[in-house]
Amino acid sequence: MAKKVSKANKKENSKNKKSFFKDFKAELKKVVWPTPKQLLNNTTAVVVIVLITAAIVFVLDLAFESLNKYGIDKVKAVVEQSNSVSEETENTQSTENQSSEGISEDTTTQENATQETDESAEDTTDQTENTTQTDTNTAESSENTQSNEQ
Repeated sequence: MAKKVSKANKKENSKNKKSFFKDFKAELKKVVWPTPKQLLNNTTAVVVIVLITAAIVFVLDLAFESLNKYGIDKVKAVVEQSNSVSEETENTQSTENQSSEGISEDTTTQENATQETDESAEDTTDQTENTTQTDTNTAESSENTQSNEQ
């Protein structure tokens, strides 16, 4: 039985192959082929479009290459210049901050010294007054003592 099935498959395959080529030939006969003039026009159009596209790509490539070559160098120079300017500005600001901090520290130190001087002057004045009062009290008590002794 297996032999009968394989023979039947072979017959079908050969029929399919024959019918495929017959159908293929029939379809090719239905195709409307372009005339030589149409073929030339269409070929020319394709070649011209390809050349125009190639020219556009070439010009863009040159433009981007030159921008990359010269433009990047200029951008780098501008960035480096702006970085150096910002660094100088930061250095100047930090120097100004340090000097202003020094000035305010000096001012604060001077104010503290003035306050201390004022306080010590007040203390000296108080001490002088106390000494004067003590001397006066001592003199009075000495006189009282002398009076009492007499």
